[in-house]
Amino acid sequence: MRKDTMRAAWAQIDLSALDYNIKNIKAKAGGAEIIGVIKADGYGHGAVKVADVLRENRVDTFAVATLQEAVELRDAGAEEEIVILGLTPDMYAETLAEYRLTPVVMSYENAAAISGAAAAKGTAVSGLIAVDTGMGRIGYMAEDLSTVQDVGKIADLPNFRIRGLFSHFATADAENKTFADEQKSRYERYLSALKKAGIAVPVRTLANSAAIMEIPSVHYDAVRPGIILYGCYPSDEVDRSQLDIKPVMSVKANIVRIAQVPEGFSVSYGRKFIAGRKSLIATIPLGYADGFPRLYSGTGKVIVNGTFAPLAGNICMDQCMADVTDVPGVREGDEVIIMGSDGKNTILADDIGDATGTISYEIICAFGQRLPKVYIR
Repeated sequence: MRKDTMRAAWAQIDLSALDYNIKNIKAKAGGAEIIGVIKADGYGHGAVKVADVLRENRVDTFAVATLQEAVELRDAGAEEEIVILGLTPDMYAETLAEYRLTPVVMSYENAAAISGAAAAKGTAVSGLIAVDTGMGRIGYMAEDLSTVQDVGKIADLPNFRIRGLFSHFATADAENKTFADEQKSRYERYLSALKKAGIAVPVRTLANSAAIMEIPSVHYDAVRPGIILYGCYPSDEVDRSQLDIKPVMSVKANIVRIAQVPEGFSVSYGRKFIAGRKSLIATIPLGYADGFPRLYSGTGKVIVNGTFAPLAGNICMDQCMADVTDVPGVREGDEVIIMGSDGKNTILADDIGDATGTISYEIICAFGQRLPKVYIR
């Protein structure tokens, strides 16, 4: 068992795999600037450590979701440009200026508040204009070209600089690219309207992970890799041959108890598991509070000593049990792979997501919250 984690369960983060991924992503993106998306604490991998690897690969712009994430990254020593992908309310304009952050804006009023705060500090803030091309989340409506006048007013603000035009794909990870193509057209129409109005747009950014892989025509000036940094593909519908990546996170634990139970013995809450024979039940000190989905209880499995072992009963908040009857030589203290590979057997974030009706994004983000992280390279 590990002494450096204070727990017999941990998330193992392979920084060599991350390095491998960013190098391949940069090659795929051609000459486009990389905006490394490290929101949600680097999708659960640790934003500061992820930033270190990206920095080594000459990535000098990061993206997060919230002001708090941006401030934490700056406080940790990041000097690069930090884009906040979500909207930042006027009340935090002073913080944007103080921490030299790049907000995304979609109204003159918000940009004016930021400009005023920057002026008070004797500086200027650069920000991205958000345009909604079909995601339905944030941004000026792309088909309402009258909003170009509002952007023009933003361009005239004394202490706000337009860094570029931002939008986000809704279905770039689908095999059918019809709607993605429509979003591209809406983006380019709006961009043309801005240019016609004399509004400079230094940076065009639209491409997410799936578009980096499959839609090179929208790489433009900057691309925003997220999930592919961490070695997961955006969906089952993308062509994986377009980009070679390696999973960065594994989740492991040690068996803390093995009990021999008789036929008919029940395990865990609700007695969903009843032993059909004399069995060995292993207790693993990791549960749904650590990101191991409770919905995985009925179909889930782990890897022990080169063998798949099914979960036994419902996953608890902090522990779970597995039926290790067929695992050769199993003992207390043996390492269990919750997610990862032993070289022969593999359990991917996609596998857990598919079994629980969700996506790999949610799985890795959840595992990264409470579990201690062990970094290897």
